[in-house]
Amino acid sequence: MNQVPLIYEISSPGRCGVTMPQSDVPETEVPAELRRTKLGLPEVSQIDVVRHYLRLSQLNYSIDTGFYPLGSCTMKFNPKINEDAARLPGYAFTHPLQDPLTVQGNLAIMFHLQEWLKEIGGFAGVTLQPAAGAHGEFTGILIMRKYHLERGDTKRKVILIPDSAHGTNPASSAMSGFIVKQLPSDDRGNIDLNALRAACDDTVVGLMLTNPNTLGLFEEHLEEVVNLVHGCGGLMYGDGANLNALVGIARPGDLGFDVMHFNLHKTFSTPHGGGGPGSGPVGVSEELVDFLPGPIVAVTFPDGEDETPLYLFAEPKKSIGRVKSFNGNFGMLVRTYTYLRVHGPDGLQANSMYAVLNANYLRVKLNDKYPVPYDRICMHEFVCQGKFAGSDVRALDVSKRLMDYNFHPPTNYFPLIVPEALMIEPTETESKETLDQFIDAMRKIADEAVKEPELLHSAPHNTPIKRLDEVKAAKELVLCCMPRDFEEKALA
Repeated sequence: MNQVPLIYEISSPGRCGVTMPQSDVPETEVPAELRRTKLGLPEVSQIDVVRHYLRLSQLNYSIDTGFYPLGSCTMKFNPKINEDAARLPGYAFTHPLQDPLTVQGNLAIMFHLQEWLKEIGGFAGVTLQPAAGAHGEFTGILIMRKYHLERGDTKRKVILIPDSAHGTNPASSAMSGFIVKQLPSDDRGNIDLNALRAACDDTVVGLMLTNPNTLGLFEEHLEEVVNLVHGCGGLMYGDGANLNALVGIARPGDLGFDVMHFNLHKTFSTPHGGGGPGSGPVGVSEELVDFLPGPIVAVTFPDGEDETPLYLFAEPKKSIGRVKSFNGNFGMLVRTYTYLRVHGPDGLQANSMYAVLNANYLRVKLNDKYPVPYDRICMHEFVCQGKFAGSDVRALDVSKRLMDYNFHPPTNYFPLIVPEALMIEPTETESKETLDQFIDAMRKIADEAVKEPELLHSAPHNTPIKRLDEVKAAKELVLCCMPRDFEEKALA
């Protein structure tokens, strides 16, 4: 690969990439202490700027360029019709402080999305405010806290969390002021029921359970788990991260969950990654509806039920209060609404079934090369191990080598209860041909691990940047491509 000059290296005095239009507002004097006469920016032509950023974009791996088998993250394809809908002027150019009467279409979208998520999840109420899955978790825990406090049950301080949980679960609980108690898994990847029985007492706020769990397994004793938690007065929190295995097949509310957040980016195809914007709506059971953060969207029919509906904001009676400025990340809500309208109930169910089928196809095709410690029918993902008899190759080496085959690595070393974990989730959007190519690459890598381990230790070989010292990279961040002496020369 030819070395391309950095944009700072082709800087030449006097070149200008953009000409600013004349200001259409009165000029204001900027205080001297806030002014800089030289910014240390490169002076380049417009075409150099365009080529620089296009070149950077081409170095990115994206869902539009390749397969992401990224377990727990559900990196499914983002349909372009969702993007088109979110960019319609009536959605993209409205302001959250507008009079509700001027944005009835926007509120209608939000209202119907609330209703559809209620139906999908089996809940009595939904808030669209939270800005991410972890934010939804935090919101759900705050709802649980207020529910207990409202009843005067002040001694409940403990949140039970399985050892296979997402790391955000204990973080959300601790941020809410609760004590986290970890529960072990049994030899089939379920919650250890004896440990749960011993932990259930009158100090328990509730249990946070991901189902299917982070091993990709459906909790086999879910009914007993729910009965034990409810029996001691606790609430069931559902981490909705893995809902892509259940939509149209089972509703968490019907299974006994009292609260659950929906990851719109995981289950309903809104963009995932890059720091956001995210969206993590929360659904709740009937007894928790009054505690939802407000406002939520309600509908009235001022001229009778056969006439035009009027959508307005309403505040739940005992709301925990607002958890997000304005009304959530509206663009993500439009994308999800579009996705649901396009697929309908049958399409959503088919997506879940294909996600489960694809994951089991990969599991069966790979488990003779990559041990699967909990080897039973999985849901939308499974966890295998990147370790090989007679070889010192590790899971990280497998992932690095996979880049040479033009695949994004799966999730590494999670969940923590599986040594050398490779967590693989194909989603429903990948074809059998793509899955077969991935299987072929993984099997070749397993053979290389035994015959040519150094090939994996030094991978990747075909990427623009070779293997990094990841610990050093995390501790000594390089956030700018500017040469060390450029700013000194520019400011001289």
